[in-house]
Parts: sequence; C-alpha cells; structure tokens
Amino acid sequence: MSPSPLVVSDAVAAALESGRPVVALESTIISHGFPRPQNLAAARRFEQVLVDRGVTPATIAVVDGVPRIGLDEDGLTRIAEDPAVIKVSGRDLAVAMVQGITGATTVAATALLAARAGIRVFSTGGLGGVHRRAAESFDESADLTALSRLPVTVVSAGVKSILDIRATLERLETLGVPVLGYRTSRYPAFYVSDSGSDIDWRVESAEEIAAVMAQQDALGLQSAVLVANPLPPSRQLDPGLHDRVLADALAAAHRERVTGKAVTPFLLAYFQQHTHGASLEVNIDIAVANITLGAEIATAWAQRDRP
Repeated sequence: MSPSPLVVSDAVAAALESGRPVVALESTIISHGFPRPQNLAAARRFEQVLVDRGVTPATIAVVDGVPRIGLDEDGLTRIAEDPAVIKVSGRDLAVAMVQGITGATTVAATALLAARAGIRVFSTGGLGGVHRRAAESFDESADLTALSRLPVTVVSAGVKSILDIRATLERLETLGVPVLGYRTSRYPAFYVSDSGSDIDWRVESAEEIAAVMAQQDALGLQSAVLVANPLPPSRQLDPGLHDRVLADALAAAHRERVTGKAVTPFLLAYFQQHTHGASLEVNIDIAVANITLGAEIATAWAQRDRP
C-alpha cells in the first residue's frame, strides 16, 4: 500500500488518535472570500473559536503540492497573503500535487481531504450549487456531487444567494444528501436567513445531529449530512439591500462575461463594494456561527464513543 499523500499536523493527528473533537475548515474563504489584510485576522479568529471550545481546528490547503490537514502559522499566512494562491477543487488535487501548486481548497476538496484524514465535521460559510441559467450553461458546483459520496457533516448557512437555490435543493435530493435545518424549517440563503424554500427535516441540537451521523454509518451510507444554520434575522444583511445588489451584480457579471470559477469571487467582491462592507461583516458572522455549531457537533460526536 502506498503511503498517504496527506500531511496531518501533529495537533490534528493527536486529537484524532485520542478521539477528541476536530473540525475541518476550508481555505478558499481565506484566500478568495475576504479582502487582504482582513482575511488573515479572520482565519486566526476562526481557529480560535474552536480552540476556545476545546476543539482542534484543521484548516486544509495544498502547500507546494502537499495536501495539509491543519496549517501552521506560516501556512496560514501564505494562503492569506500570497496572490498566486489558486482555488483547488477535488478534481484539481492530483494535478496540483504533481505540479507543486499552492492552492486553497474549495468545499469539495476540503470535504474530500477531511474524509481521507478521518475528520467527520466540517464548517464553512456557504456551499456551491446550481448556478442560475444552468439549463443553458450546465454550470453546477462540484460541491454537490462531492458531498454525495463523502461521509462528512458540513455546517453552512445554505448555498450562496447568487445561485439557484431551489434547483440546488432538488439536486441534493436527487443525489441522496440529507439536509437538516438547525432549529429552522426554512432553508437559508447565506446573507439572508430565509430563501423562501422549506427544509424537510428540522433538528434541535448538536446531539441530534450526531445521532443522525451514527445512523448514516449504521446504514452504510456514504453521503455527507448537510446542516443548514441560518443567521438570526437581526444579523442578516438587509433583504432589500441584498436583492438590489444581487440584481446589479448578476447584470454586471453577464455584461462583463464572467464565467466558471470566476463568477463567485466576482459576485462576492461586488457585494462587498456595493454594500459598503456590510456583506463582509455578515460573512464573518456566518462563518463564526457555523464554526461554533461545528464545534458543538464534533464534541457531541466525540462523546458518543466515550464510556
């Protein structure tokens, strides 16, 4: 058997070995989700949220062609500050490794590497999904198919509101990925708390989510469990402002012929500029809330295996 190509940090390896809680964190939120220099401060804050709750953070990225599960300070700084860092999805991992690329991992790549390392809980901001006009462009995030075959519980504030949320939920149903609303029966839309779509299953606690994970395992199911965790309405982006900026952003992307991987960063940057920074604050609130819930789920999961 070939040795694992993953490099797991000492802290993450020790936590996994002893059965202590670990939460995976993606790195594209650092490299492409926030402007410099706020992104490095945000990355440190996200890890500290976990440490303060007795949970080991495992920020994941590819550094010089090596998939790393848990970054040291130099690795975190490199992902945040190096403008040459690219986005790496699951399909890109092998090529990035061969070519010695430094890349920030998307949801799909982070979930894949977390699963390979034995990490069961992953917190992020928003998921990728089916893009608007996908019937013409066939533009659909690799996040969806990746999550259909990776046994990781992913906490997010829904899919980004720039996407076709109803179509995304339909695809998740087809792919057999369970979606749980954390104390809600309505699916969130990232910046705003309610997308207008219902969720079939509502859960009330981290312990209940851990129990669902255990039953997924008992049934031999290999898909992710998606936990939708909306911000309270008092902390969401003003819905009226959101709708106006979204319409303008979509028109600008179409006018400038932005396509593929460039769409999401373009639209997020447009939001940051045209909400005068309000969307950035909401984005940070979303990440912190999801990481906090991820810590609770990972702790509940770890406690299930203890006497």
